[in-house]
Amino acid sequence: MTSDEHTLLNHYNLTTLYPTAWPAEKDESDASDEEKPASKPQTTRLAHQRSNSRYSVLARSTSDRRSLVPGSEKTGDGVENLVQKDEPDPLGAPDSVVRILKHKGIPVEEDQRLRNRFLLSSTTFSPTLYLSQVHANASTQSLLQGLDFLSKSIDQKSASLKVLVESNFERFVRAKTTIDNVYAEMRNQGAEPPMPTQRARTHSRSRVTSKGSAHFRNISGQGPFSPRGVDKPLPSDKKKHALSKESEYGVQGIKAPLSEVAVKAEEIWGPALGGREREEALRSAMASIEQSSGIFQVDTAITSCIKRKDYGSLVEEYTRASQYAVEARAIANSASGGRDVLTDSQLFQIVITGRMWSGVETQVEDFKRDTWKRLTNVETLLPSSAARNGSDEHMALITVLLELGVEENPIWLWLSSRYDHLKNKITASFERSRVEIEILRRRLANADPPPVTVAAVRLRGPGDSASHDQTRRLDSPSILELWDLVHGSVNNLLSTSGGLLSEVVEFWEESQSFIDGKIQTTLPIGLDGQSRKHHRLSTDCVKDLQNGVIELMEILRQNIFEFFADPPIEDVSMLYSPLPPTTPSTPKSAIFAPYAHQDSRFKFDASNPPPPSPKRGEPWEDFAFWPPYANTLSGVYYLEKLMNLVASAATTMADLRPVASSVNLKKSLKSLVTGTRERCTQALIAAWFRDAEMFHYVEDWTRPSDRRDITKMPTYFLNFENTVLSGLQKIVYISEVASKLSRIDVVTPPPAEMVREVRRFFEKTLYTVLSDMVRYSEVSRAPKDLQPTDDTAASLSQLALDGAAGGTLETREARLLLTMSNVQLFRVELAPKMVSHFETSFSYNLTNETTTINAVLNQIDDKLFQAYAGPFARALTSIIHTGITSPAWVPTTDRPTELRPYVYEALLLLVNIHTDITTTAPPLLARVISFLFEQIVLAFFSAFRARTERYSLAALMQATLDVEFVASILSQYTTAKASELQSQVYQELDQRTDNSARMRLQSELPEMRAILKKLREGTRGEFVCFKKQRVAKG
Repeated sequence: MTSDEHTLLNHYNLTTLYPTAWPAEKDESDASDEEKPASKPQTTRLAHQRSNSRYSVLARSTSDRRSLVPGSEKTGDGVENLVQKDEPDPLGAPDSVVRILKHKGIPVEEDQRLRNRFLLSSTTFSPTLYLSQVHANASTQSLLQGLDFLSKSIDQKSASLKVLVESNFERFVRAKTTIDNVYAEMRNQGAEPPMPTQRARTHSRSRVTSKGSAHFRNISGQGPFSPRGVDKPLPSDKKKHALSKESEYGVQGIKAPLSEVAVKAEEIWGPALGGREREEALRSAMASIEQSSGIFQVDTAITSCIKRKDYGSLVEEYTRASQYAVEARAIANSASGGRDVLTDSQLFQIVITGRMWSGVETQVEDFKRDTWKRLTNVETLLPSSAARNGSDEHMALITVLLELGVEENPIWLWLSSRYDHLKNKITASFERSRVEIEILRRRLANADPPPVTVAAVRLRGPGDSASHDQTRRLDSPSILELWDLVHGSVNNLLSTSGGLLSEVVEFWEESQSFIDGKIQTTLPIGLDGQSRKHHRLSTDCVKDLQNGVIELMEILRQNIFEFFADPPIEDVSMLYSPLPPTTPSTPKSAIFAPYAHQDSRFKFDASNPPPPSPKRGEPWEDFAFWPPYANTLSGVYYLEKLMNLVASAATTMADLRPVASSVNLKKSLKSLVTGTRERCTQALIAAWFRDAEMFHYVEDWTRPSDRRDITKMPTYFLNFENTVLSGLQKIVYISEVASKLSRIDVVTPPPAEMVREVRRFFEKTLYTVLSDMVRYSEVSRAPKDLQPTDDTAASLSQLALDGAAGGTLETREARLLLTMSNVQLFRVELAPKMVSHFETSFSYNLTNETTTINAVLNQIDDKLFQAYAGPFARALTSIIHTGITSPAWVPTTDRPTELRPYVYEALLLLVNIHTDITTTAPPLLARVISFLFEQIVLAFFSAFRARTERYSLAALMQATLDVEFVASILSQYTTAKASELQSQVYQELDQRTDNSARMRLQSELPEMRAILKKLREGTRGEFVCFKKQRVAKG
């Protein structure tokens, strides 16, 4: 770069010698006086003055304009604007213009250009826009009033200007005089000096030239382009500035320098600013750009639509871009055929359209690739069941792809991706749930068995009126937690509302809609119908979809069948070493919600996993779905739900069209229901018998408040048996699902062998409980397990059951009496109810079994009765036999009047027995006392026979008194057997005496009756308990 070029760039503040446009900063106003430093010297401002040449504005950095309009504002770059920020309404509205627009919600404060279009003081004021927005709702009358107000305002301003002129008229005159004097002085420069008189007159009219003007004249000829020194000098320095024709009105002196400057400027700025050709080219380019502004906007509009996910606008913009491309292609084809000659504007249109279409194609292809990825990522499109029901994002993606045009079928891609997603999700969810269940199961199995006190109290749960949450009291919290996990896992797989089965059904319904073409009626066909081919699925695709649904159903069926049929799994490593999400071979859709949660129950050290379940020979060790130590009540409650889930799921699967056409899958579904039912029944029966073996622990010897002769245990057992039988009936017959109509019946009736097995265990549990009742009623104290420990006391108190801590530990005799009453209750009431319930539930006649049950109950009753009454009978026999065979029994007088002591001893024992029975089991009183009376009479007979000597009259009278007194006291409990035995006693006495004693005894009978009456009256208080109670009438 030469020094002249460098000097030019610095002088005119340019960056290049060939600028393409006028610098915008040269049009801007300078800063105000307030923004300039106050200390800037005057010489600095004078130094920046330049001659008013054509290019002087290029060299200045600031201008000298100042704003004189109050309320004017500056722009962001500091340039002042003469337009005010706000102004009153020109039509006389009470509010200002900006406030009215702000009230209407128009952002005039942020947008200065928009605001200027509403302000009358702006050069960009738009009357149409002003009236349509500010006075949009104005009536004709109000507009006429505004016009009148505007006219008056204009008149007022005109009057103000007139007053201004009148008040400043003298100033105007003085200014005119000064201008004339200056003009005369400049015109007369270089003329001959006038005569003194004329000079005096001239001096009186003109103004003396100032030093400044002389200075200006002096320096005007000293510039670098001064003509001084050229070949043709001017006649005079004074004349060359005179405003005369000869001096060309003052420009003759600078004409030659200006010519030289023009030549030099043409040499320097000609290529940059000159040239008509460039000007025409620029004008043509600007016209083409304005004409093709829509083409330039398409690329940006498509980018904005993609960012905003505005697929409708995206398709519109893409269609518009396609139309531009078609138009440009048609122009090019026409020119290539030689029919037309391309003009500059057409050539420009082809070029910019090509560039635009290239950018649009790149953006659309990137968008298509991203949309394909999103369409294959099913999990993000369908994150939950609630989102599935309300989300159509995948349809929006399919629609936009069809609109834009694609080679592959987006419908098939979506359906196949969803199939892969469901397949992986089913497998992952099942495996995860299976491992979680096994972890909790191992922890329960390795823990100590629950105390029998707690387990026994749990068996009382059904039918307890004090229960607020019966489900939570069926079993221990840890066992119920595992049951909930098992039910939740199966429900997550098989539920028809929110489970994986519902997703499969929804997948097939959507596939069926695409196969039938119902959804395609709302889908676009694309540009020029290029997407119409994707509206119909091919035969292979339809077949693949049907096979895919069958495969998904088979995976679900196989997983559930394995869970119920197989023993517990051994490998739980999946829980602490899941497949990393970043593994290349693992699709993203395989990472599901089960892997996302971090439940503290399943966190453990990978080097120390939960040990396998110990083998103790328990029945539940073979069932992966049965929690260790779970009782039958919780098992019935949850297995009924699980069985209904499995049967309902199998019915739903069988109703699908692809499954209905698959014979093998229909058979597999039936085997699923049959196998699951069999396994559930086996697990329940095993737990049923185990609970029956420990049901005797339920007996705590507490009695109902409304009946004190029995305990609560029979009622507990009745409720327990009815609950188990009802649950087994629902599991065996699956009545809830079997009653629903279905095109294919996958729920078959239970086999007869299964019903017989249930019947056999029904009898077995009944016999077990009854035998344990007898066995534990004879224990002199409560079993050690029934005594609550510190560990179980809290649990027992939480159960809040009557007698939960072992109840009152009765004596052996009291327990036997209560047990006899319980057995009688079983025989008379409970056993028939249970038998009837079984027959009704399973449609099975138990006639022979009922006879057997009654016989067993009778045997148990006899055994209990003998266990209770036998010791008392032997004690009474011993007392009577000892008293009669004693030598002191024979009276010492000829006419005895007192009873022997053994009679009182025997009757007092009966009084104690009577008291115990009355306070414990009153209904057994008559049976027990009658039996003991028979044993007393039999003891009399054997004792009298045991004496070897013959009976004298006194002995006969003593024997008669003893026997008749006891018979009269216990007359209420006399039986036919007792009367017969009493007759045998008298026969034995009669055989052991002579005729004389017999004859004399007959004469003594009236006296003996009087003695007996006296003895009864004397012992009325002691033996009043044996007196028959009179029933009050009325």
